[in-house]
Amino acid sequence: MPVVIAAWQKGIPVMVYLPDLEPGLAVRLQSRFARRVAVSFDEVLGFFPARKAWVSGYPVRASILEAKREWAMDLLGLDPSLKTLFVLGGSRGARSLNEALAAILPELLDVCQVVHMSGELDWERVQEHRAGLPADLQARYVAYPYLHGDQMPAALSAADLAVARAGASTTGEFPAVGLPSILVPYPYSGQHQQLNADFMVEHGAATSLADGDLGELLKPTVMRLLDDPEILAQMGERARALSKPQAARDMARELARLAGESERVRGEGMAR
Repeated sequence: MPVVIAAWQKGIPVMVYLPDLEPGLAVRLQSRFARRVAVSFDEVLGFFPARKAWVSGYPVRASILEAKREWAMDLLGLDPSLKTLFVLGGSRGARSLNEALAAILPELLDVCQVVHMSGELDWERVQEHRAGLPADLQARYVAYPYLHGDQMPAALSAADLAVARAGASTTGEFPAVGLPSILVPYPYSGQHQQLNADFMVEHGAATSLADGDLGELLKPTVMRLLDDPEILAQMGERARALSKPQAARDMARELARLAGESERVRGEGMAR
Protein backbone atom coordinates (compact mmCIF):
# COMPACT_ATOMS: atom_id res chain seq x y z
CA MET A 1 0.00 0.00 0.00
CA PRO A 2 2.70 2.61 0.79
CA VAL A 3 4.30 2.19 -2.65
CA VAL A 4 0.95 2.42 -4.43
CA ILE A 5 -0.11 5.54 -2.52
CA ALA A 6 3.27 7.20 -3.07
CA ALA A 7 3.06 6.49 -6.80
CA TRP A 8 -0.49 7.85 -6.94
CA GLN A 9 0.54 11.03 -5.13
CA LYS A 10 3.33 11.60 -7.65
CA GLY A 11 1.15 10.84 -10.67
CA ILE A 12 3.01 7.63 -11.48
CA PRO A 13 0.62 5.09 -13.04
CA VAL A 14 -0.04 1.88 -11.12
CA MET A 15 -1.18 -1.49 -12.40
CA VAL A 16 -2.26 -4.07 -9.83
CA TYR A 17 -2.26 -7.77 -10.66
CA LEU A 18 -4.46 -10.27 -8.79
CA PRO A 19 -3.58 -13.95 -9.42
CA ASP A 20 -6.22 -15.43 -7.07
CA LEU A 21 -9.96 -15.84 -7.53
CA GLU A 22 -10.86 -13.24 -4.92
CA PRO A 23 -9.07 -10.03 -3.86
CA GLY A 24 -7.97 -9.51 -0.30
CA LEU A 25 -8.27 -6.19 1.51
CA ALA A 26 -4.89 -4.87 0.32
CA VAL A 27 -5.69 -5.50 -3.36
CA ARG A 28 -9.15 -3.99 -2.98
CA LEU A 29 -7.61 -0.83 -1.53
CA GLN A 30 -4.79 -0.71 -4.08
CA SER A 31 -7.25 -0.98 -6.94
CA ARG A 32 -8.77 2.39 -5.97
CA PHE A 33 -5.46 4.09 -6.75
CA ALA A 34 -4.58 1.97 -9.79
CA ARG A 35 -5.24 2.86 -13.40
CA ARG A 36 -5.44 -0.78 -14.41
CA VAL A 37 -6.19 -4.03 -12.58
CA ALA A 38 -5.06 -7.22 -14.27
CA VAL A 39 -6.72 -10.50 -13.28
CA SER A 40 -6.19 -14.11 -14.29
CA PHE A 41 -9.77 -15.08 -15.10
CA ASP A 42 -13.08 -13.64 -16.29
CA GLU A 43 -14.74 -14.65 -13.02
CA VAL A 44 -12.73 -12.02 -11.11
CA LEU A 45 -13.65 -8.99 -13.23
CA GLY A 46 -16.75 -8.18 -11.16
CA PHE A 47 -14.69 -7.22 -8.12
CA PHE A 48 -13.33 -4.12 -9.88
CA PRO A 49 -14.63 -1.20 -11.96
CA ALA A 50 -15.11 -2.23 -15.59
CA ARG A 51 -13.00 0.68 -16.85
CA LYS A 52 -9.97 -0.60 -14.93
CA ALA A 53 -10.13 -4.39 -14.96
CA TRP A 54 -8.95 -6.67 -17.76
CA VAL A 55 -8.14 -10.36 -18.07
CA SER A 56 -4.41 -10.73 -18.58
CA GLY A 57 -4.09 -14.37 -17.59
CA TYR A 58 -1.40 -15.69 -15.24
CA PRO A 59 2.16 -14.78 -16.35
CA VAL A 60 4.24 -17.94 -16.62
CA ARG A 61 7.99 -18.21 -17.18
CA ALA A 62 8.98 -18.97 -20.77
CA SER A 63 11.04 -21.93 -19.53
CA ILE A 64 7.83 -23.62 -18.32
CA LEU A 65 6.02 -23.04 -21.59
CA GLU A 66 8.98 -24.29 -23.64
CA ALA A 67 9.92 -27.38 -21.58
CA LYS A 68 9.79 -30.72 -23.40
CA ARG A 69 9.01 -34.03 -21.74
CA GLU A 70 12.06 -35.90 -23.09
CA TRP A 71 14.39 -33.14 -21.85
CA ALA A 72 12.62 -33.11 -18.48
CA MET A 73 12.96 -36.86 -18.00
CA ASP A 74 16.68 -36.68 -18.76
CA LEU A 75 17.30 -33.70 -16.45
CA LEU A 76 15.56 -35.32 -13.47
CA GLY A 77 16.84 -38.84 -14.12
CA LEU A 78 13.36 -40.29 -14.64
CA ASP A 79 12.21 -43.39 -16.53
CA PRO A 80 10.12 -42.38 -19.58
CA SER A 81 8.26 -45.69 -19.47
CA LEU A 82 6.72 -44.97 -16.05
CA LYS A 83 3.89 -42.67 -15.00
CA THR A 84 5.17 -39.70 -12.99
CA LEU A 85 3.52 -38.19 -9.91
CA PHE A 86 4.70 -34.73 -8.83
CA VAL A 87 4.06 -33.86 -5.15
CA LEU A 88 4.72 -30.35 -3.84
CA GLY A 89 3.45 -28.16 -1.04
CA GLY A 90 4.68 -24.72 -2.03
CA SER A 91 8.11 -23.21 -1.48
CA ARG A 92 8.28 -24.18 2.21
CA GLY A 93 6.64 -27.57 1.75
CA ALA A 94 3.54 -28.94 3.47
CA ARG A 95 3.93 -31.33 6.40
CA SER A 96 0.52 -32.97 6.00
CA LEU A 97 1.25 -33.71 2.33
CA ASN A 98 4.73 -35.00 3.15
CA GLU A 99 3.41 -37.30 5.87
CA ALA A 100 0.52 -38.59 3.75
CA LEU A 101 2.93 -39.35 0.91
CA ALA A 102 5.40 -41.13 3.20
CA ALA A 103 2.63 -43.42 4.49
CA ILE A 104 1.75 -44.72 1.03
CA LEU A 105 5.03 -44.27 -0.84
CA PRO A 106 6.01 -47.96 -1.26
CA GLU A 107 2.61 -48.77 -2.78
CA LEU A 108 2.76 -45.75 -5.09
CA LEU A 109 6.27 -46.62 -6.24
CA ASP A 110 5.00 -50.02 -7.39
CA VAL A 111 2.94 -48.26 -10.07
CA CYS A 112 4.73 -44.95 -10.77
CA GLN A 113 7.76 -42.78 -10.07
CA VAL A 114 7.47 -39.80 -7.74
CA VAL A 115 9.09 -36.36 -7.90
CA HIS A 116 8.73 -34.78 -4.47
CA MET A 117 9.50 -31.21 -3.43
CA SER A 118 9.32 -31.49 0.34
CA GLY A 119 10.42 -28.06 1.57
CA GLU A 120 13.42 -27.51 3.82
CA LEU A 121 11.64 -28.14 7.15
CA ASP A 122 10.94 -31.84 6.43
CA TRP A 123 13.96 -32.54 4.25
CA GLU A 124 15.86 -34.57 6.84
CA ARG A 125 12.82 -36.82 7.40
CA VAL A 126 12.38 -37.27 3.66
CA GLN A 127 16.02 -38.33 3.23
CA GLU A 128 15.69 -40.86 6.06
CA HIS A 129 12.50 -42.24 4.60
CA ARG A 130 14.05 -42.60 1.16
CA ALA A 131 17.09 -44.36 2.62
CA GLY A 132 14.77 -46.94 4.19
CA LEU A 133 13.24 -47.94 0.85
CA PRO A 134 14.47 -50.96 -1.14
CA ALA A 135 17.04 -49.99 -3.78
CA ASP A 136 14.67 -50.54 -6.71
CA LEU A 137 12.07 -48.22 -5.16
CA GLN A 138 14.67 -45.59 -4.22
CA ALA A 139 15.41 -45.20 -7.93
CA ARG A 140 11.76 -44.30 -8.51
CA TYR A 141 11.64 -41.64 -5.77
CA VAL A 142 13.30 -38.36 -6.77
CA ALA A 143 13.14 -35.93 -3.84
CA TYR A 144 14.32 -32.35 -3.42
CA PRO A 145 13.95 -29.81 -0.61
CA TYR A 146 13.34 -27.18 -3.30
CA LEU A 147 13.39 -27.04 -7.10
CA HIS A 148 15.83 -24.52 -8.56
CA GLY A 149 16.37 -23.19 -12.06
CA ASP A 150 15.19 -25.62 -14.73
CA GLN A 151 14.10 -28.25 -12.19
CA MET A 152 10.58 -26.82 -11.73
CA PRO A 153 9.83 -26.55 -15.47
CA ALA A 154 11.19 -30.09 -15.84
CA ALA A 155 9.03 -31.50 -13.03
CA LEU A 156 5.91 -29.84 -14.42
CA SER A 157 6.65 -31.12 -17.92
CA ALA A 158 7.49 -34.66 -16.82
CA ALA A 159 4.46 -35.16 -14.56
CA ASP A 160 1.31 -37.04 -15.51
CA LEU A 161 -0.41 -35.92 -12.30
CA ALA A 162 0.37 -33.45 -9.50
CA VAL A 163 -0.61 -33.33 -5.84
CA ALA A 164 -0.28 -29.81 -4.50
CA ARG A 165 -1.60 -26.98 -2.39
CA ALA A 166 -3.90 -24.58 -4.21
CA GLY A 167 -1.89 -21.37 -4.24
CA ALA A 168 -2.24 -18.96 -7.14
CA SER A 169 0.62 -20.54 -9.10
CA THR A 170 -1.35 -23.80 -9.45
CA THR A 171 -4.02 -21.92 -11.41
CA GLY A 172 -1.35 -20.57 -13.76
CA GLU A 173 1.49 -23.09 -14.06
CA PHE A 174 -0.56 -26.31 -14.14
CA PRO A 175 -2.80 -25.01 -16.96
CA ALA A 176 0.26 -23.77 -18.85
CA VAL A 177 1.52 -27.35 -19.24
CA GLY A 178 -1.89 -29.06 -19.20
CA LEU A 179 -1.15 -30.85 -15.92
CA PRO A 180 -4.04 -32.63 -14.12
CA SER A 181 -3.93 -32.20 -10.37
CA ILE A 182 -5.21 -33.20 -6.97
CA LEU A 183 -5.41 -29.96 -5.02
CA VAL A 184 -5.30 -29.82 -1.22
CA PRO A 185 -6.11 -26.27 -0.05
CA TYR A 186 -4.14 -25.10 2.96
CA PRO A 187 -6.82 -24.87 5.68
CA TYR A 188 -5.32 -21.80 7.38
CA SER A 189 -4.94 -19.47 4.40
CA GLY A 190 -8.34 -17.82 4.54
CA GLN A 191 -10.57 -18.72 1.62
CA HIS A 192 -8.31 -18.04 -1.34
CA GLN A 193 -6.80 -21.53 -1.72
CA GLN A 194 -10.22 -23.14 -1.43
CA LEU A 195 -11.57 -20.78 -4.09
CA ASN A 196 -8.61 -21.57 -6.35
CA ALA A 197 -9.20 -25.31 -5.93
CA ASP A 198 -12.95 -24.99 -6.49
CA PHE A 199 -12.32 -23.04 -9.69
CA MET A 200 -10.00 -25.73 -11.09
CA VAL A 201 -12.44 -28.49 -10.11
CA GLU A 202 -15.41 -26.71 -11.65
CA HIS A 203 -13.52 -26.46 -14.93
CA GLY A 204 -12.66 -30.15 -14.90
CA ALA A 205 -8.92 -29.53 -14.55
CA ALA A 206 -8.48 -30.96 -11.05
CA THR A 207 -10.00 -32.84 -8.18
CA SER A 208 -9.80 -31.61 -4.59
CA LEU A 209 -9.19 -33.19 -1.20
CA ALA A 210 -9.54 -31.65 2.24
CA ASP A 211 -6.30 -31.57 4.22
CA GLY A 212 -7.86 -33.70 6.96
CA ASP A 213 -8.82 -36.41 4.45
CA LEU A 214 -5.33 -36.98 3.04
CA GLY A 215 -4.60 -40.05 5.15
CA GLU A 216 -7.74 -41.81 3.98
CA LEU A 217 -8.23 -40.55 0.43
CA LEU A 218 -4.86 -39.66 -1.10
CA LYS A 219 -3.86 -43.19 -2.10
CA PRO A 220 -7.17 -44.24 -3.74
CA THR A 221 -7.49 -40.89 -5.52
CA VAL A 222 -3.97 -41.05 -6.97
CA MET A 223 -4.35 -44.71 -7.94
CA ARG A 224 -7.73 -44.12 -9.61
CA LEU A 225 -6.45 -41.25 -11.72
CA LEU A 226 -3.15 -42.87 -12.72
CA ASP A 227 -5.08 -45.96 -13.76
CA ASP A 228 -7.36 -43.98 -16.10
CA PRO A 229 -5.40 -42.38 -18.98
CA GLU A 230 -8.62 -41.14 -20.57
CA ILE A 231 -9.62 -39.13 -17.51
CA LEU A 232 -6.08 -37.78 -17.10
CA ALA A 233 -6.03 -36.66 -20.73
CA GLN A 234 -9.42 -34.99 -20.35
CA MET A 235 -8.33 -33.17 -17.19
CA GLY A 236 -5.13 -32.09 -18.92
CA GLU A 237 -7.03 -30.66 -21.89
CA ARG A 238 -9.39 -28.76 -19.61
CA ALA A 239 -6.47 -27.41 -17.60
CA ARG A 240 -4.72 -26.21 -20.76
CA ALA A 241 -7.92 -24.47 -21.88
CA LEU A 242 -7.55 -22.15 -18.86
CA SER A 243 -4.06 -21.02 -19.87
CA LYS A 244 -3.16 -17.72 -21.52
CA PRO A 245 0.40 -18.31 -22.78
CA GLN A 246 0.86 -14.67 -23.81
CA ALA A 247 -0.07 -13.27 -20.39
CA ALA A 248 3.43 -12.06 -19.47
CA ARG A 249 3.89 -10.37 -22.85
CA ASP A 250 0.46 -8.71 -22.69
CA MET A 251 1.08 -7.43 -19.17
CA ALA A 252 4.46 -6.02 -20.21
CA ARG A 253 2.83 -4.25 -23.14
CA GLU A 254 0.19 -2.74 -20.91
CA LEU A 255 2.85 -1.53 -18.46
CA ALA A 256 4.78 0.01 -21.35
CA ARG A 257 1.61 1.71 -22.56
CA LEU A 258 0.92 3.16 -19.11
CA ALA A 259 4.52 4.32 -18.80
CA GLY A 260 4.38 5.95 -22.23
CA GLU A 261 1.12 7.68 -21.36
CA SER A 262 2.70 9.00 -18.17
CA GLU A 263 5.74 10.31 -20.08
CA ARG A 264 3.48 12.05 -22.59
CA VAL A 265 1.50 13.78 -19.84
CA ARG A 266 4.71 14.77 -18.07
CA GLY A 267 6.13 16.16 -21.33
CA GLU A 268 3.01 18.23 -21.97
CA GLY A 269 3.20 19.61 -18.44
CA MET A 270 6.81 20.67 -18.91
CA ALA A 271 5.96 22.32 -22.24
CA ARG A 272 3.28 24.41 -20.55
